[in-house]
Amino acid sequence: MATTQTFRIVTSEPRKFANPSPLGLSAFAVTTFVLSCVNMHVRGVTTPNIAVPLAFGYGGLVQLLAGMWEMAVGNTFGATALSSYGGFWIAYGILLTPTWNTLGEDGPYNGDTGSVMGFFLTGWWIFTTMLLICTLKSSAVFFVLFFTVDVTFLLLACESYANDLGNESARDALQQAAGFFGLLASFLAWYNALAGIQDSSNSFFRVPMFHFPWSDAGIAMRKEKAQHDLA
Repeated sequence: MATTQTFRIVTSEPRKFANPSPLGLSAFAVTTFVLSCVNMHVRGVTTPNIAVPLAFGYGGLVQLLAGMWEMAVGNTFGATALSSYGGFWIAYGILLTPTWNTLGEDGPYNGDTGSVMGFFLTGWWIFTTMLLICTLKSSAVFFVLFFTVDVTFLLLACESYANDLGNESARDALQQAAGFFGLLASFLAWYNALAGIQDSSNSFFRVPMFHFPWSDAGIAMRKEKAQHDLA
C-alpha cells in the first residue's frame, strides 16, 4: 500500500527591528541638556566636567549604537546623524579628559586652544548645516531641532574665536547664547523622541509633528483627508 507524504515548508516572518531613533534622540537630548546648563552658567556652574561621563556613555556610545541600528533598518539620514553626533560626543569627552591633556596648559597647544576648538566646532556646524538641508521635506518640529543644533554649533565656534582674541565679554555672551539654543535643541530632541515612542499601545494621544505640506507625510495626509471627505 503506497503512502503519500506531503511536506509543508514553514517560513518564519522577517525579524522586526524597533525604531532606534528615539533612543538616539534621547541620548543626544540628555547630554546636550546638561552641557547647555553649564554653558548658561545655571546656578553658577561653569565647569563642563559633569558632561564627560554622559559624553562617553550616553551621548557617545548609546547614540553611536542607535546610529548603527538605523543602518540595519535602512534609514540613511538617521544612521548618518546619530552615528556622527555619537562620535562628536566621544571626541568632546576625550578633549575634556585630563589624561589626554589636549587642552591643558602643558598640552600640545600650551593652553591656547581658542582657534583649534573653533576649527573643531566649525566643522560640526558645517556638517549640521548639511543635515539641516535634508530636513526641509520632513516636519516643522524636526527642522527646528536641527536649526537649533546648527545655531548652537555656530555660536560655540564663535565663542572659541572670541576667546582666542581675548574678548571675554563676547565669549561669555556667545557661550550663554549657545547654552540657550542648546537647551532648545535638547527639548526638541526629547519631543521628537516622544513622537517616535508613542503608539496606540502606550499612549492615549500623539504629539503633533506639523509635517510640511510638501513633505511625503504631508501629501499623504492631504490625500487621506480628501478621500475621507469624498466618502
